[in-house]
Amino acid sequence: MDAGSMGSSPNLKSQSRCPLQEQFLQRRNSRENLDRFIPNRSAMDFDFANMMLTEGRKGKENPAVSSPSREAYRKQLAEAMNMNRTRILAFKNKPPAPVEMFPREFSSLQQDKPAKPRRYIPQTSEKTLDAPDLVDDYYLNLLDWGSCNVLAIALANTVYLWDATNGSTSELVTFEDEVGSVTSVSWAPDGRHIAIGLDNSEVQLWDSTANKQLRTLRGCHRSRVGSLAWNNHILTTGGMDSCIVNNDVRIRSHIVETYRGHEQEVCGLKWSASGQQLASGGNDNLLHIWDRSVASSNSPTQWLHRLEDHTAAVKALAWCPFQGNLLASGGGGGDRCIKFWNTHTGACLNSVDTGSQVCALLWNKNERELLSSHGFTQNQLTLWKYPSMAKIAELTGHTSRVLYMAQSPDGCTVASAAGDETLRFWNVFGVPEVVKPAPKANPEPFAHLNRIR
Repeated sequence: MDAGSMGSSPNLKSQSRCPLQEQFLQRRNSRENLDRFIPNRSAMDFDFANMMLTEGRKGKENPAVSSPSREAYRKQLAEAMNMNRTRILAFKNKPPAPVEMFPREFSSLQQDKPAKPRRYIPQTSEKTLDAPDLVDDYYLNLLDWGSCNVLAIALANTVYLWDATNGSTSELVTFEDEVGSVTSVSWAPDGRHIAIGLDNSEVQLWDSTANKQLRTLRGCHRSRVGSLAWNNHILTTGGMDSCIVNNDVRIRSHIVETYRGHEQEVCGLKWSASGQQLASGGNDNLLHIWDRSVASSNSPTQWLHRLEDHTAAVKALAWCPFQGNLLASGGGGGDRCIKFWNTHTGACLNSVDTGSQVCALLWNKNERELLSSHGFTQNQLTLWKYPSMAKIAELTGHTSRVLYMAQSPDGCTVASAAGDETLRFWNVFGVPEVVKPAPKANPEPFAHLNRIR
């Protein structure tokens, strides 16, 4: 009994307190709103007010006491003394304006800059294609997405083309066993011509539209060509022989520059957007920055910067789209780091340990974000916010290391190929915002006027 009564008492107390709390809140709010005003006493007639409150109410409350003659006399007296007034209290001054809880400047700023909604990032791939016989080799580059929205992938000795517009697949070329397997593919800037590096040290140029071979570049290397990079009409090739060669595909004697600085296989090549600087990474853990302005065809070109901070092979390279001298590089399994470089000074701006082998890097063209693909143990794609390098999302699905990545021409979709022989497409970078065109200015200051008086 005691326990039951003690247990019910808090409920009774809480029920009795709820109305008091509400009333307290109402009274407090009314005072804050300043809706109680004190009248101006100089505009009042206290004698008339006293008569209206005492004598005037007797007739209404006791109608049997008054007589018709007395009621007529009262009306005449009221007219004579200007007593036909109904207001007792007079307010001479206007009430003050209510106090704003928030300043208008603050509210206008909030309206002008609405909070940007967070972009939804799907955690699963939107499409998955089979990629049988995809070579599981960290030092090769077997995937590229051209400007005409056609993706090229090398599977063993064959190069396939997948048209992202209609989803059709075609075979470009299959090489004989004497030639060997394909070791690299790279689309030219026009999206029509493609370069194919081979295991026998040759590089072939193909017209994808006509399905025709245009020429073969020989004499560049002594072993397989694992990396390719275009700079307008210059095709740069990197080989297992540690050499980097610039080839002008327009002329017969195509070798125009040779860069020597690596000691082992060159597995990463990327030209900057300006076309002035070339980044190269190798199995010797070295990262070089080369400048075309000091290039010479007479002798091996001296590098601009020789960066030795990585402790494993450097394959993943990506130039920043919104800062021309910013380069991101990724190290292999013994390094696991993404490093950021100022290529003008050679300074390392930041280094982040990702915890696993870095296979490829891609910048978001529309946001300050960086995407990396990894190997053991999660085989994931990681989206980073730059420059804080906070993780935005981790995309999983591959069951083997994600060796290759390519970005669609619009910058929204990323294709990834892994040792599990699958090709996956991720809508990771979202749809870019549509920029409204600026209004056209008048060519002349008074073009909108017919004449000036």
